[in-house]
Amino acid sequence: MRRKVTNRNIVGPDHVYNSEKIGKFINYVMLRGQKETARGIVYEALELVKERAKVEDPMEVLDAALKNAGPLTEVRSRRVGGANYQIPREVRPERRSFLSMKWIIEAAREGKGAPMASRLADEIILASKNEGKAAKKREDTHKMAEANKAFAHFAW
Repeated sequence: MRRKVTNRNIVGPDHVYNSEKIGKFINYVMLRGQKETARGIVYEALELVKERAKVEDPMEVLDAALKNAGPLTEVRSRRVGGANYQIPREVRPERRSFLSMKWIIEAAREGKGAPMASRLADEIILASKNEGKAAKKREDTHKMAEANKAFAHFAW
């Protein structure tokens, strides 16, 4: 069993929504240390979500998107007796939120042509409806875990 990590970097809340979740999201969007650019992208995306989804609070849509894109189980590789097995494991809450944010951002980065904020807003709205590339990735992860359920006895 892993020991508890004591030196986790605690991300402060962002200035507009006062949410630690958005603070983390901004850090995941950030490339090459350009935090102001990342902030601009995320805030513009949330404004577009508010406009396109016709909601008062875009945080509700973002929370729904993160909940829908986060996997409950994943497969981990384990070497047993000279063979590698894909063993289904439950996902810890911190990793679940990380994966959901990562998948939404990756899906937004894949789309070309439109500005990043627009693509990110589209992906957030799609993920909140259980559609889009991030939600599909979650379903694929669950299918793989289900297919390898026979090897669950190797998890210890």
